[in-house]
Amino acid sequence: MTLLLSVSFALVCGLMMTRVIKPLKLPAVTAYLIAGVLIGPYCLGRLGIPGIGFRTGEEVENLNVISNVALGFIAFAIGNEFRMSQLKQTGRQATVIGIVQALMATLLVDLALLALHLAMPDKLSVPAAITLGAIAAATAPAATLMVVRQYKAKGKLTDILLPIVALDDAVGLVVFAVSFGIARAMQSGEFDALSIVLEPLIEIVLSLVLGAALGAVLTQLEKYFNSNSNRLSLAIGFVILTVALSLLSFDVGPIHVGFSSLLTCMMMGTMFCNLCLLSGDLMEKCDKWTSPLFALFFVISGAELELNVFSDMAIVGIGLIYILFRSVGKYVGAWLSASATGCDPMIRKYLGITLLPQAGVALGMCITSMKLGDVDGSLVRNIVLFSVLTYELIGPLLTKMALTAAGDIQPKSEEVVNRRARKLEQAMAAKGQAK
Repeated sequence: MTLLLSVSFALVCGLMMTRVIKPLKLPAVTAYLIAGVLIGPYCLGRLGIPGIGFRTGEEVENLNVISNVALGFIAFAIGNEFRMSQLKQTGRQATVIGIVQALMATLLVDLALLALHLAMPDKLSVPAAITLGAIAAATAPAATLMVVRQYKAKGKLTDILLPIVALDDAVGLVVFAVSFGIARAMQSGEFDALSIVLEPLIEIVLSLVLGAALGAVLTQLEKYFNSNSNRLSLAIGFVILTVALSLLSFDVGPIHVGFSSLLTCMMMGTMFCNLCLLSGDLMEKCDKWTSPLFALFFVISGAELELNVFSDMAIVGIGLIYILFRSVGKYVGAWLSASATGCDPMIRKYLGITLLPQAGVALGMCITSMKLGDVDGSLVRNIVLFSVLTYELIGPLLTKMALTAAGDIQPKSEEVVNRRARKLEQAMAAKGQAK
């Protein structure tokens, strides 16, 4: 009962917060995150009222299944952007930009934090600096997708943005695996080629193979249903199945085998949208079904943010340097690679700004980074938590501003506003006649 109360309370609070901040013209994602912070353990949760907010971090963690499923649907929707017709136009550019901007962010953060290590060796170790540089490569697809959907963004920037965000996760996994392997080798004095090179490649390949297989099966099963509601139910069931299968992990000799939930669901969405002729219609219906799920996901994400990271000024200082140089790396990397590949001037100017949000993938890397030990692992975790808190609150707004400036977000036409006003007047008139 308490769990259901918490879920319903979180969803209602998130939706009401969108009304509170509407005059500020902030994205709905920001409202959900703020609502999550307010009902989390550091604010309303402190009152200790069951079902009214989240009293502890453990209560928030109990809803991880919702977060995992939501990320699965987000990845599935992004996979829908990899249609062959679009990839023929933007595939090469998206690939080059996705790789360059991720590596540039890692490079600049590494250089900045290694310089900081020389100045404050007692505060920041080399392994921690290298690990943070690797985490800097990751971008959060969820916030970007939500802004695109909310404002129905369409245009050249949006067309290339979503494939880049998807590719960014694959690049981030490889960069993190290599950098983290080097960091651990520096601590232990032992170089493990399996964990540094082979395991991340196996994870990516197996994730893509599993996603492709499930996408092909989903396409075949869809042919047995004519009802849109049944086809939608089947697609939802397959996304949940894919999330469950991607959580599997096992060892084959000395090699640890795992899957990336994001890559697996993205690949399934890619296969489905390219093989199923009616995928576009089904994806539109799926978008409507997942709206409350995504809202709840971001409220939970806000509740997970730990505000106590602000109590340590060393964390704040290192975090600000991390945020600054990661942001510069993303922007400069995107600008240089977009220029080199002949992208539109608007893409060159605004693409880097849309790549700043960071959340789920980076937090997952934090869990792995705890293997560095209590001191370095906790330091990495707290700095990333600080950056996620910052990026998630301002990132969606910056994405909206960039898409608007690029012309991909258009203001509501006067015709639409007038049509809504007429419908409201007609409804009020009908209500008056009924009385």
